Amino acid sequence: QVQLVESGGGSVQAGGSLRLSCVASGIIYDDICLGWFRQAPGKEREGVTAISTERGFTYYADSVKGRFTISRDNAKKTLYLQMNSLKPEDTAMYYCAARMSPVACVSGMTESMYKTWGQGTQVTVSS
Repeated sequence: QVQLVESGGGSVQAGGSLRLSCVASGIIYDDICLGWFRQAPGKEREGVTAISTERGFTYYADSVKGRFTISRDNAKKTLYLQMNSLKPEDTAMYYCAARMSPVACVSGMTESMYKTWGQGTQVTVSS
């Protein structure tokens, strides 16, 4: 059974930091594409950042470039999202997701191409 479990969400003030984690099980972790999406209340889910597990290539949405860092530990099958300089507009439910193919992993983030999703972890940034 393929499963992704996120943790690390919480409430912080603007300018603060959080680190999200996503542990995978039942999945072959080599040479796949992993991503973080987020969905704010009343808004569509959007792709934030993605990484190819074999080569570590990354993609970032313009809104988080320079503030967020995606990384992974293949041995632990864990994906991370380090979020610095958080803004109130970063408030959302954050989801990790997996694609079994690394093709075009960092060319953009098409939600429908990700077939495995975690349950989400809430991030709230107050001003």
